[in-house]
Amino acid sequence: MPVQVQSFFHRDSNTFSYLVSDPASGEAALIDPVLDYDPDTDASSESPVQPALHAIEQQGLRLRWLLETHAHADHVSAGRRLKQRFPHATLAIGEGIRDVQATFAPRFGLQLPAADDIFDHLFADGETFTLGEVRGQVIAVPGHTSDSIAYLIGDALFTGDSLFMPDGGTARCDFPGGDAAQLYRSIQRLLALPESTRVFVCHDYGPGGRDIANETTIGEQRARNIHVHDGVAEADFVSVRQARDATLAEPALMQPAVKANIQGGA
Repeated sequence: MPVQVQSFFHRDSNTFSYLVSDPASGEAALIDPVLDYDPDTDASSESPVQPALHAIEQQGLRLRWLLETHAHADHVSAGRRLKQRFPHATLAIGEGIRDVQATFAPRFGLQLPAADDIFDHLFADGETFTLGEVRGQVIAVPGHTSDSIAYLIGDALFTGDSLFMPDGGTARCDFPGGDAAQLYRSIQRLLALPESTRVFVCHDYGPGGRDIANETTIGEQRARNIHVHDGVAEADFVSVRQARDATLAEPALMQPAVKANIQGGA
């Protein structure tokens, strides 16, 4: 039986969080949970995660994992807050977070404990984990950030910011530690998965005014992704990606978001 995927959209940051569960065991993972955050007052709210918490309670799920795809720059993670609520859940991120911390902690004047003391687990590329009877696999996809990873859980792929919907293309690569050529190579690893693989993206902005969407397939990405469809060469991708990135402003919450998220959302 395929894993069950429930999506929750945070409109302020155009972010999707996902509650993934194994129907047989009731074990669940929450991917990229979001807090509301007001930079003017430094106040935060758990309101964006309340629907997921309600689903966990109503469906009798056991939250086993709190999974981050990377240290986000556009919203504050609810990971640390939820870890307090679910102490037996494992708060995890890719091991590349060490590089992100090394880059950003001095900019914020932070003296951080080791990443292993902030997160319960740091995933290596290719590492596997279980969600009940379902196998999960970690795929390192650096390029947007150096700590970016994707999660393949059963037949469902959670790409983080690396891939958007086909008409949205791919993530920007101009943050410190980003690299467009590296992102191209990372995405090729994802596009090598079976075409029927379900793909769940972390962000959508409704290009052209279409309705917000979050699910596609590897086959659709290979056929229609505007940046990396079949036949696009690395050099062409890099040229398009760098030209696009040169026009983008810094995310409004980048400073407080990154500061919090390299600490698990603290």
